[in-house]
Amino acid sequence: MMVIFCSSALFCLIYYVIIICYSGIGTSFSAIWLVIAGVMGFAALFYRFYLSHRHRIPLWVPVSLVTVLGAFAAVFAVVEILIGVGMLRATRQSMDYVIVLGAQVRGTELSSSLERRLERVLSYADQSPNTVFVLSGGQGKGEEISEARAMYEYLHYNGVPDSQLLLEQASTNTVENIRNSARIIESQEAWKAIIGHQYLSDAYKERADQIQIGVLTSNFHVYRARAIARKQGLSNVHGIAAGSDPVLFLHLCVRELCHTKR
Repeated sequence: MMVIFCSSALFCLIYYVIIICYSGIGTSFSAIWLVIAGVMGFAALFYRFYLSHRHRIPLWVPVSLVTVLGAFAAVFAVVEILIGVGMLRATRQSMDYVIVLGAQVRGTELSSSLERRLERVLSYADQSPNTVFVLSGGQGKGEEISEARAMYEYLHYNGVPDSQLLLEQASTNTVENIRNSARIIESQEAWKAIIGHQYLSDAYKERADQIQIGVLTSNFHVYRARAIARKQGLSNVHGIAAGSDPVLFLHLCVRELCHTKR
C-alpha cells in the first residue's frame, strides 16, 4: 500500500511538471495534480504512522480515511469509464444538423483544441454535404472575435459553403452552446416549413421529431455534451468526436470529471 501511495504521488508531481513545461503554468486546472499528489503523500505518511502506532489510533480513523479515498476512487473510475464510453459511441453517421462547440481563440488565432474540432468538421463535411453545421461560441476574454466567427472564417476558407454554416455567437459555456444552438435549429426548421407551405402541420411536427442532431466536440468532452443536450430536451442527439492533445489527454479527462458534476 505504501508503494502505491508513494508511486501515485510521484506520478502526479511528474505529470504536473510535464503539463507546465508543455503548455505553461496557466494551464486550466493543472493544480489538481498537486492536490492529488498531496493527498497521496499524506495517505502514505499516515499509513506509515499507523503501522507503528496502530494500538494508539482508534479504528474509526483509518476506516474513515479508507472510506473517503475509496469513494473518491469509485466516483473517479465510474465517470472516466463513462467518458471513455462516450468516445467509443461517437457516431459516424450523417446528421441533419451538427452543433460544433467552440473552444478558446487567442486574439483571432485558433487554439489547438479548436483547430482539431474544425479539422473533424472538414472531414465530416466531405462525407455529408447536406449536413448543416451550427458553429457555437461567443467572444470571451482575450478573444478579438467570437469563437463562432473564427470557426466560420476557417471553414469558409477551406471550402465549406455558406449554405452549410449557421452561427451562434452568444453562448459562454456548454449549456448555452446547446440551448442557443437548439433554438437556431428550431428556427431554421420553422423557416423551412414556411417555405414549403407546411406551417405547423402534422407533417412538419413529424419531421421535427425525426431530425438527427450531432454535437461535435473533443473526444473527452462528448459524454458531458450529450448529457447536457439530453437535459435540454434534445432526444435525437449523437456525439461526434474530434481528437485531443495526446500529452494533455489524461489531464483533460480528469478536468472533465469536475465539470461533469455541474
